[in-house]
Amino acid sequence: MLRGGCLCGGCRFEYTGEVGPANYCHCTDCRRSTGSAFNVGVRLRREHFLMVAGSPHTFTKAGDSGAALSRHFCPTCGSPLFTSSPRHPDWVYAKAGVLDDPLVVSPTHESWASSETPWARIPSGIARYGKNAGGVTTHGRTTDGEVVGPAGLEPATRPL
Repeated sequence: MLRGGCLCGGCRFEYTGEVGPANYCHCTDCRRSTGSAFNVGVRLRREHFLMVAGSPHTFTKAGDSGAALSRHFCPTCGSPLFTSSPRHPDWVYAKAGVLDDPLVVSPTHESWASSETPWARIPSGIARYGKNAGGVTTHGRTTDGEVVGPAGLEPATRPL
């Protein structure tokens, strides 16, 4: 069984079917709704998808393709959970990042690559850290309280 949920734990789902292929989507709407360079969606059969906690809110908008797409998200923490579309009524597309076991995700293609941002691909050779960057917290301060820049390596020119 596949399980997933939002950041605050208020919305949880379970899925008992076969996990379908995943894709990267670079369209403007996916970037804006995820707050990232792209969305990673995992195709799941609607008949095997069950919300077991919470009631997601829904926002529906016609995408660049002209098709309506409904985005379902936690009303408390705002985490995007899945999308659905009348064009594909038998499927939901879970956001890969909300799955309890992200290792089941196997992307097969990219969509809307023409909208890809130049920073969507992580360049080789940049510094990598197993957790936070060498004493830098995720809030832009070192463990000593010093304010640092966005990369976590240089002093900031303004408070974060």
